[in-house]
Amino acid sequence: MTQLQGQGWVERLCAVAGVSRASYYRDWARTAPGREETQLRDLVQRLSLETPLYGYRRITALVRREGWPVNHKRIARIRRQDNLLALRRRGFRPATTDSVHAYTRWPNLIRKLVLTGVNQLWVADITYVRLDEAFVYLAVVLDVFSRKVVGWALADHLRAELAIEALEKALADRDVAGLGLIHHSDQGVQYACGDYTQRLLAAGVQPSMSRPGRPWDNAYAESFMKTLKLEEVDGSAYRDIEDARGRIGEFIERVYNRQRLHSALRYLSPEEFEAKQTDLSTLSTFYPQPAARAPRGRRPQQPL
Repeated sequence: MTQLQGQGWVERLCAVAGVSRASYYRDWARTAPGREETQLRDLVQRLSLETPLYGYRRITALVRREGWPVNHKRIARIRRQDNLLALRRRGFRPATTDSVHAYTRWPNLIRKLVLTGVNQLWVADITYVRLDEAFVYLAVVLDVFSRKVVGWALADHLRAELAIEALEKALADRDVAGLGLIHHSDQGVQYACGDYTQRLLAAGVQPSMSRPGRPWDNAYAESFMKTLKLEEVDGSAYRDIEDARGRIGEFIERVYNRQRLHSALRYLSPEEFEAKQTDLSTLSTFYPQPAARAPRGRRPQQPL
């Protein structure tokens, strides 16, 4: 606007229209902010419908990517006024962990651990997925530094083969030989059994397990499972296991790994965050200690 005034455009336009400059500015002050608010509200509504389970902070990050210099308080107000708040539900949870066994219980190696890159700490967990008339089970392996899912498997059983399939996908995707990688899990029989731990040791990976009664020791895996339930599983009705496998795979590989914004990664996706490792100087100031912060709602007595 200052540039236009310097060139005399406002005066010329007012002269042609037969209005005074004061009238022009009064009309601008009355209509322009309303147009701007309408455009912003339209964008927030569209993004909220495209990502119905995103909170106001992630919607704020998406709006800023569209070039709007807004803060989270304004986005929260718009979402509240337009009734765009996500609804969350709880349901029955079948047990997925059997820790009553005679296998070796490996010590917890991740307490006070500080990460500097990928392939230093993987976490693994298993959760259930409801079909129309049955449950199936999902095993995942997650790289804690970038929060990327590096391996996953879905089956209609809880045998060790389920966890091993997810692990094999992770090992096939990444070369971890000689890196000193730690694999952390709960004390469930799937992870403690000989077949699983032998595969880890053969790949040069050190097993680590949560302490009894301390679920927050595996908080990063738990946090991913919560995200999966809220943003994919709870809003879906899967016909059968193949339908579930296809749609959950699409969410993990395309939405979660490539597109989903993570507050712990400064609102980047896992793949975007991993790409920043090519510039180590940027990385050191961008996110110096990824493992030092546990997901919200967890209260570990010892830092990771």
